Amino acid sequence: MEATLILPVLKQDQIWKDQTKFEDIFDVDHFINYLKDDVRIVRDIPDWFTEKDELFTSIKRTVKNIPKYASAQFYIDNVLPRIKEKTIMSIKPFVDRLGYDNVPMEINRLRCRVNYHALKFLPHIEEMADKLATQMRNRTSSGNPYMALHLRYEKGMVGLSFCDFAGTREEKVMMAAYRQKEWPRRFKNGSHLWPLALQKRKEGRCPLEPGEIAVILRALGYTRETQIYVASGQVYGGKNRMAPLRNMFPNLVTKEELASTAEMEHFRKHVTSLAALDFLVCLKSDVFVMTHGGNFAKLIMGARRYSGRHRLKSIKPDKGLMSKSLGDPYLAWASFTEDVVISHQARAGLPEPTFPGYDLWENPLTPCMCRA
Repeated sequence: MEATLILPVLKQDQIWKDQTKFEDIFDVDHFINYLKDDVRIVRDIPDWFTEKDELFTSIKRTVKNIPKYASAQFYIDNVLPRIKEKTIMSIKPFVDRLGYDNVPMEINRLRCRVNYHALKFLPHIEEMADKLATQMRNRTSSGNPYMALHLRYEKGMVGLSFCDFAGTREEKVMMAAYRQKEWPRRFKNGSHLWPLALQKRKEGRCPLEPGEIAVILRALGYTRETQIYVASGQVYGGKNRMAPLRNMFPNLVTKEELASTAEMEHFRKHVTSLAALDFLVCLKSDVFVMTHGGNFAKLIMGARRYSGRHRLKSIKPDKGLMSKSLGDPYLAWASFTEDVVISHQARAGLPEPTFPGYDLWENPLTPCMCRA
């Protein structure tokens, strides 16, 4: 469209309620300079524009209803005329609103330049992440390998998934009330949710519980001595929910346990800064394990592949198979282990054909591997 980009505004998440700004975590100068030959970027809305308050709230100033995976031509035909008419427009939502295989290859290469080169965390975030990764490697001996586990089992994720989970009657009642409050249109009266939850679990669309991922890791051959960095928010159910994982893998730590309170104080101001630390420590790990989908895990998988770290394992559990196996009381451990090992031989993070089965963020092989 040859339009000018105003520095991106980060989405205010319904669950995290984080007020982080783009410049709070990313190096703005590097972002602008790196992309100067691709896109003209300005830091703020121009002073001559007098309707700043309306830009993100007014229907007149917002381009909405862009279909998922829209083609480049869609933007030329439908978005560009509105920008020309109004001069400045906001586009939202923007997640997955541009296709992968229906845009020029140069656009996908530009995505890679943005993702893996232009977006650079601020120096203090990079330095702290390096320190955490070094501490992980030196916990038992110099140069020790470590695993990073992205554990998606925060209250918001459990609630949003609308999946059933192991817990007391009181916990389930409290979760139902939470879901009704946060997602009333999806919850309705709750009567339809039980069969839906069962179906989602069978299809592998539910986040793995800490105890479930512990069993999978043990079946894959990881021992009690494995050093594990846990990238997670506050796990729903607290210590009791984490107990099976900690019992099987006692060398399990979080960033809060590796760093001092004083070191973490600055990062607690922005939830996204904490996520940035987790992202970088996961990226540097010898083995990365995801327990649920989402942009965070996809971006780590993609970044490891793009940077050549696909030689290091990135494990994407087969949750559908795990649901079936873990629900079979007659399945022997030897048979379960065999099923887990066989099913995960092709799920260890090696590059795979990008289209149509994988999106570019998770697997940037076709558009980006040669040269961004």
